Amino acid sequence: MNQQNNKRIVVTGMGLVSCFGNDIDLFYDKLLRGESGVRIIDNFPVDDLPTRFGAGVPDFEADEYIEKKQARRIDPCIKFSIVAGRKALEMANLGNPDLLNALNKKRCGIIIGSGMGGLKTFYEGSVTYQTKGYRRITPFFIPFIITNMGGALLAIDLGFMGPNYSISTACATANYSIISAANHIRSGEADLMICGGSEAAVSEIGLAGFVANKALSTRNDDPKKASRPWDRDRDGFVIGEGAGVLVLESLEHAQKRGAPILAEYMGGAISCDAYHMTAPREDGLGIQICFEQVLENNGIPREAVNYINAHATSTPLGDMAEPLAVNTFFGDHAKNIKMNATKSMIGHCLGAAGGVEAIATIKAIMTGKLHPSINLFNPEPGLGKIDPVANVMQNHAVDVALSNSFGFGGHNSTIAFKAFKD
Repeated sequence: MNQQNNKRIVVTGMGLVSCFGNDIDLFYDKLLRGESGVRIIDNFPVDDLPTRFGAGVPDFEADEYIEKKQARRIDPCIKFSIVAGRKALEMANLGNPDLLNALNKKRCGIIIGSGMGGLKTFYEGSVTYQTKGYRRITPFFIPFIITNMGGALLAIDLGFMGPNYSISTACATANYSIISAANHIRSGEADLMICGGSEAAVSEIGLAGFVANKALSTRNDDPKKASRPWDRDRDGFVIGEGAGVLVLESLEHAQKRGAPILAEYMGGAISCDAYHMTAPREDGLGIQICFEQVLENNGIPREAVNYINAHATSTPLGDMAEPLAVNTFFGDHAKNIKMNATKSMIGHCLGAAGGVEAIATIKAIMTGKLHPSINLFNPEPGLGKIDPVANVMQNHAVDVALSNSFGFGGHNSTIAFKAFKD
């Protein structure tokens, strides 16, 4: 066993921005009820596109957390990062300025990544350049398109001087960020880290780009049934957006300040398929490497894993490598594993997906309730022994949960959580 530094790490806060709003309990309640946040897009023209729907963030207001003038200027991706980070701190009992200022801020850091950064700012700046010339481009153009700015501005607001950077590994971004943040705590460089991912891709250029990639569902007549992971009639993913952010702390630090402990972070693992730009390895080998590393490096028996929050995007090429990897790696134990697909209801939040799905995973641990994988009417036989929690929520006492995120470029990641026991 190659067990990593055994410093225990706990989750003390969670914050999100989603198609269901910013309240985590409401978000999870909607997931448990099997509601879909997918809708026809009405905030920019879509009539000429073969896909006219998504799971965007509706009526987003950041005034409570961001000064109004700043909120008007910054890209939505940055707004999502700041709001989710602030809400995570509130849950961690750090919303009060006195409690926040009592921290050693030199040992508090932020890693919030994004797959694409400020798409809206980039698109609007490009249009301005083409139609009005370079003199009309905002001086904030560069700062508001780069992927690190959400975490940077949040650090400026909070005074956090510890590790601060962004990671961009496509749809695996948030998981990579969580793993890296935890490693800073395990190495002794930080006591507390805000970490996760943010994406604001439900926009003219974001939708058009994925349309050109031929990755999206075109089920315009019934968009709420368009995202259907593992269903034989799936025809592509549904574009989503938002942010999902955790507060991680060393157990010692959390207990010393009397923080609420929501779950324990057990560890994470990453690998690369080294295979194809957009398609996963069909044999799921890169995913199996993640399973092996996260369990062996952190002393977790295979039999302890009984829940997986799947990557499961609803793409014809991408969906089945994951259940193949689960069945191959876990063998007969796969029959004891329940695996659900959050994206069936909220679409694919891209660089934010791992953060939002980590929150869903932790809520499953806390509540003992698993949300359904909706729209699973005609399951692929390749699911094998796994229970996909089809269409109806289930009660389930989670022992160890894994949350998977994979990204274009062959980036694989798995993180593990369990209920905290002192």
